[in-house]
Amino acid sequence: MIQATEKPCARLLSMAVKVEPSEVKAVLLAFLCNFVLLASYYILRPLRDTMATVFGADELQNLFTGTFVITFLCAPVYAAVAAKVRLERFLPGLFWFWIFNILIFYVLFQAAPENRWVAAAYFWWFSVVNLFLISVFWTFMADIFSTRQAPRLFAFIAAGGSAGAIAGPLMTTLLVGLIGVGGLLLCAAGGFAIVILLIHLLMREKEERRLTHQDGQSTTLNHSLPGNPFRGFSLLLKSPYLLGQAAFMLLLTWVATVIYFLQTDLIAKAYVGVESRTIAFAELDLVVNVVAAVILIFGLGRVIQRFGITASLVLTPVAMMAAFCGVAFAPTLFMVQSARALQRITQYAIARPSREILFTVVDQESRYKAKNVIDTVVYRFGDLSAAWMQAGLRAANFGIAGAAALGLAASAAWAVVAYGMGRRYEAVSKPVDASRESH
Repeated sequence: MIQATEKPCARLLSMAVKVEPSEVKAVLLAFLCNFVLLASYYILRPLRDTMATVFGADELQNLFTGTFVITFLCAPVYAAVAAKVRLERFLPGLFWFWIFNILIFYVLFQAAPENRWVAAAYFWWFSVVNLFLISVFWTFMADIFSTRQAPRLFAFIAAGGSAGAIAGPLMTTLLVGLIGVGGLLLCAAGGFAIVILLIHLLMREKEERRLTHQDGQSTTLNHSLPGNPFRGFSLLLKSPYLLGQAAFMLLLTWVATVIYFLQTDLIAKAYVGVESRTIAFAELDLVVNVVAAVILIFGLGRVIQRFGITASLVLTPVAMMAAFCGVAFAPTLFMVQSARALQRITQYAIARPSREILFTVVDQESRYKAKNVIDTVVYRFGDLSAAWMQAGLRAANFGIAGAAALGLAASAAWAVVAYGMGRRYEAVSKPVDASRESH
């Protein structure tokens, strides 16, 4: 009965992704989980960007400094909890913690809706916790699907996130005037409750696939990950492969932060009022995620299968080199918004799912610990360092031209690192695939 049900689904999915009948259930659950996760995330994200304008666009470097410090402190706490709690409880537990935090901010926004320090607290909280949750989702995906499956399936799973990211800004734009910030927070909390249910279903599916010897990772979730709280840092520093991943992430965040600073500054000058700025950010989110979903469903998987993972990794930094040249020649709000849109489209539709594939060849402890350090601490260190470089350029009166030059240099270095990482993955994945086929 299950196979009969899966066959029509497999035929339908085959129009967008090369999926095998035995993979249909896991892929659809992963797609739906990412859809709900990103829909809830994108209800909250425009609020984060709006809180940055409330605190002050000229003090963004202070917000980024606070974000890095909190992230650095949270990383060993995350590792310590993972060392004590079984993964099958740890994964949904993170989302319960997220919901609890949302309810706290619901109360705070009701009491002081435009308080600068409440705004800063929300910015710091969202900027820290969102990285952990997205990192954990993709770690979980790399812990379910094998090296052979990931290049075929990860683009489609990421498309679920982009589809959810379309729904989130739409809800924000339509509802913010009716239910306000507090109502949006409660909508997001409900979404994360659904994510918890889907995670339980995915954990059950992973175990069933393991017991029936279907293709996928052979790891289990009925154990913790023992080790000291700084184990993720030590794993990272000992592995050239993971250090390459860290360099890739660092340069990615430099590029994103340069564009984000330019966008936030210009929007703060162009729009008056919190709600109008929220709508401006949400509308950009909508455009970005519509285009990203189309690329993920119909483009990225085919690009990876035809040209390889190296080509998909290099594509984003090359595109951003062109974007920064455009900003330097035409430093307008429209051009900056266009460059920001291109950066986010290529990051979400190409760079992110491509780099997640790279983690299918590392061990489970490195996936949950070292990857988390890269996705959170390294990411926020990139934000922090780029933010203060931006502040220095602004103090020296270099303006948009100086920021564009910084972004161009970072993009060029990123392209070199991306090429090296792609080649290293291709060298490592061939023996892994050969070993699986021999068994």
